[in-house]
Amino acid sequence: MKAEATAPGKMILFGEHSVVYRGPAVVLAIDRRARVLAEKRNDKKIFIDADDLGFSGYFEDDVYYPVHGKAWRGRNLAAINVATKKTMERIGVEGGVNMKVRSMIPIAVGLGSSAAICVATVGAVQQLFDANLSRDEISKLAFEGETIIHGKPSGVDNNVSTFGGVMSFDRSTGFKHYKMEGTMPFIIGDTLRKRSTRMMVENVAALKERNPEIMEEILASIADLSTRGLDALLAKDLPKMGDLMNINHGLLSAIGVSTMKLESLIHTARKNGALGAKLTGAGGGGCMIAVAEEKDLSNVERAIRQRKSESYRVTLTDRGVESRWVEEENADS
Repeated sequence: MKAEATAPGKMILFGEHSVVYRGPAVVLAIDRRARVLAEKRNDKKIFIDADDLGFSGYFEDDVYYPVHGKAWRGRNLAAINVATKKTMERIGVEGGVNMKVRSMIPIAVGLGSSAAICVATVGAVQQLFDANLSRDEISKLAFEGETIIHGKPSGVDNNVSTFGGVMSFDRSTGFKHYKMEGTMPFIIGDTLRKRSTRMMVENVAALKERNPEIMEEILASIADLSTRGLDALLAKDLPKMGDLMNINHGLLSAIGVSTMKLESLIHTARKNGALGAKLTGAGGGGCMIAVAEEKDLSNVERAIRQRKSESYRVTLTDRGVESRWVEEENADS
């Protein structure tokens, strides 16, 4: 038997960059998931199979030894090693683990890929050792892995990936979770261009330092849009939500985090039936999101693909991290 866990990716609907200074950010779990399989070893190695990303290898005493791919790829796998070891320390066990990582979430585009993988890693390891950790504990342990990648993450990504659903985050009040009946589809357009969250946050901070009064007003406006956008989301008021998304994107563009490719995809989506479209995440590349009536979703998807970008439909999901046992012969099914 192997232990399996899956966890969802996320998208930020409102509040990018403003949330660094004031909240809230509105974040949704989406139905693209990361999947991790775990089985015990007879030694103390942490072997990580990430061959769908083009590399695999193992950690021994926190030193990475490549099996497929270059040695520097160990940086990509270090978060999994840390999440695995921290989980084993928390539940008081020792030994080695084979980890198999597969993900439907594109990496480095703002959809929470690394957090979902860390959450699924913790979920699989605690299942493997029958630990029955709470979701709060899983989220905190996944955060330990996230710090390896992002330095000082907010905790938003690992939290929404663990619990699923709709969440708001404000640095002064923390996390709030909301119940929303039914589902809601969104279109994601991927520019296929990676970006650095840290660099974009630093650029906005520098702009704020040079123009404090103007930036304070813009960031306050984004925060206000987030509050109004959350109300529209929970009410499933698509036209209102679309208007607020469009205004939010205009403000994000004004502070310099959009790109020509993002602008192209956003205006293409609107022209082809989207009620609203905006970048999601830090900007500088990555993804945009759009909301549309059911009859227009396919047109929006098709139009984005014609701009030499990837496009796919996602749905808000209440499913957070999930763990189970699987038989070895069915582990890859």
